[in-house]
Amino acid sequence: MKIIVRSLVIALALTGAVATSFAKAAPAKAPVTIHKTSAMPTPGCDPSDPGAC
Repeated sequence: MKIIVRSLVIALALTGAVATSFAKAAPAKAPVTIHKTSAMPTPGCDPSDPGAC
């Protein structure tokens, strides 16, 4: 049982170390995109132009 707990702790520590290194390597000013949270589909064509699609 001790071996399982110790291996789990080591795996979590390694995962945290890898995640931290990737987070530090990420660009500081990443573009922020705001997604629409509505359930309605977003039309791909202009609704006011009948010949758009």
